[in-house]
Amino acid sequence: MQKKVKKISDYIGFRYFLLIVLALTGLVQFLFMHSNIQEYTYTVEELQLAPETIRSPKTIVDEAKTEQDRLLAAEQVEPVYTFNESMAKNQAAMIDSFFGYVTDTLTSSKDGDTLDDKLEQLKKRLSSIDEKQFPFRFTDEQLKLLLSQQVTDLEASRALLSKTVGQMLTKAIREDDIASIQSRIEQTVRMQSVFPAELVNIIVVMARSSIVETETYNEDMTDARRQQAKNLVEETRILQGQIIVQEGERVTKDIYRQLELLGLLNDESNIRMGIGLSVVTILQMCVLYMLFNQWGATNARKQNAVTMVFFVYVLGLALLKILSFVADEFTVHIAFLFPTALTAMLLRLLINEKVALITSVLMAATAGVMMNTQYGAVMSAEVVLYVLFGSVTALLYLRTGEKTSHVLKACALVSTMNALYIFFYIIMTQTTYTVEELVFYASAALVSGMLSGMLTLGLLPFFESGFGILSTMRLIELSNPNHPLLKKILTETPGTYHHSIMVANLAETACEAIGADGLLARVGCYYHDIGKTKRPAYFIENQMGKNPHDDLPPDESARIIIEHTTYGAQLLAEYKMPQEIIDIALQHHGTSELKFFVHKAKELGIEVADGQFRYPGSKPQTKEAAIISVADSVEAAVRSLKDPTPEKIRTLIQSITKDRLLDHQFDECDISVKELKQMELAFCETLNGIFHSRIEYPKD
Repeated sequence: MQKKVKKISDYIGFRYFLLIVLALTGLVQFLFMHSNIQEYTYTVEELQLAPETIRSPKTIVDEAKTEQDRLLAAEQVEPVYTFNESMAKNQAAMIDSFFGYVTDTLTSSKDGDTLDDKLEQLKKRLSSIDEKQFPFRFTDEQLKLLLSQQVTDLEASRALLSKTVGQMLTKAIREDDIASIQSRIEQTVRMQSVFPAELVNIIVVMARSSIVETETYNEDMTDARRQQAKNLVEETRILQGQIIVQEGERVTKDIYRQLELLGLLNDESNIRMGIGLSVVTILQMCVLYMLFNQWGATNARKQNAVTMVFFVYVLGLALLKILSFVADEFTVHIAFLFPTALTAMLLRLLINEKVALITSVLMAATAGVMMNTQYGAVMSAEVVLYVLFGSVTALLYLRTGEKTSHVLKACALVSTMNALYIFFYIIMTQTTYTVEELVFYASAALVSGMLSGMLTLGLLPFFESGFGILSTMRLIELSNPNHPLLKKILTETPGTYHHSIMVANLAETACEAIGADGLLARVGCYYHDIGKTKRPAYFIENQMGKNPHDDLPPDESARIIIEHTTYGAQLLAEYKMPQEIIDIALQHHGTSELKFFVHKAKELGIEVADGQFRYPGSKPQTKEAAIISVADSVEAAVRSLKDPTPEKIRTLIQSITKDRLLDHQFDECDISVKELKQMELAFCETLNGIFHSRIEYPKD
């Protein structure tokens, strides 16, 4: 799998490879989610019987019904009328004024004035008055009749008529009431004996003309009150889950309108859902794109990580799909069986914590959509939180270690967290649960946690072998002294075994000091000299007597020494060891020169060809390999020192590091001079602890 992925990625480039994998991941996610949330539309007509009970998939405002209710509320508001209190005084004053003009004409006339002269004077007085303000209109004969009366009779008539009109107008009179009030005041006038009989008809005309509306329609206030009544009417909502029509019920015009409003009579709702799912899927894939595009790892590591995220993510989607298939068969929330920490633990062990956390968040959101049981809701918040709590719990605990025991303990902790969360869910839902349901939820919490661990431990070897991943758990397994190769080193080359342990201590400390992988360095050191098992006696740490190189020409000795790197790599490959361990075995001497045998050859007069006494390499490609190469030489050199002191040790370490640097052994890895200084300091501290001064005990 690793080779195929690398071949494809190298051919099209990592960025295009990333886009293709994420597009495929997004497509799988979209198809899984869409089949879970797809809404159904209905083929119904007005007045036919509903084929099934139809509920509202969402909460929506029914604008038409709301407007209808508001118009009805406005119509129920009574019109507002304004009462004019001054109208009675105004009309009474008008009557007084008219009679005043008549009496003034009579009192101001001369003795010789005829009735016609008095009429002309009265008409002259009346002509100066606005017709709108003085509605009385009489013929000349009627005016003459008034002028022929005694002033005292006129004053009595004026007072009574003014009082009668004033009393009538103190009550609310609307336009529709005027006719009836006029008839009433006419009857009142005709029943009064105070009025001269010849003036009754004139006074009736005046009385009827004086009756006007005292309460007028106030359009502004009426409109304001009706608007207020409209505003008090709340919006009519069709609630999510509300039954629109029962199975077998007649689909009325109003019900049909509601179905149209909810989009249940066409495919518009499904199209909108598809667009929404496309948007959220694209957003999720964009997050993953930014994660991998900005990651500073090598393309080889990133392409493996992207592919593994694809398989783990699709695995989680498949499990969710299986649960969603059977969810309708249960009354309990079956989503709580989902292994919440599976994605987090697998990606944490295979890649790193950051990738695991972000992918787990995306998985939680997807689980919320796919396992949503609320009719018409976007996602199930309780499922999202359930997956998040489980994932984060596992990630936090795995910071303490990555052994199998740590994974199992993390699963137990996840099960506990799941149980606490489900307890919270049961309490907050305020629903009465049966004993069987409570047992199911308790079991689901345990199953979710345990299933997370079982699947993680079960799938981890497949990913490691398929992608050549050297996980922490794999490294810990390789560090077990019972491993066949480590037993081979211990039994066949005990000196090399001890040397490897010492180098491992130095390399691990230095790697941790500069932020490299200390565990990889330690395990790599255990196996880096496995090639010495072919001819152990030719290496000084395994020699107990005569050195066999004393009887060999320098070029033959060099060939035997150099061979231990290539033979070691072949042996590791036969045992299917991880490539990182094989690379360390090949690179721990880089292309350095065997100076001892070069010097010996020159002493013997043997011509030394360029590269004849150098290791084939390659040069260290990683920080771990570079540090191991220095640690290997430092351990052997310090062990040969007589009376080692901190100063001697420091000088020796600096000399070896400088020699490797000048020999360009670090040119192909990204280790810096600053990190080399930190490495030297770590070596000094470790070796000073080993070669510290000891108390000389008395012999007796």
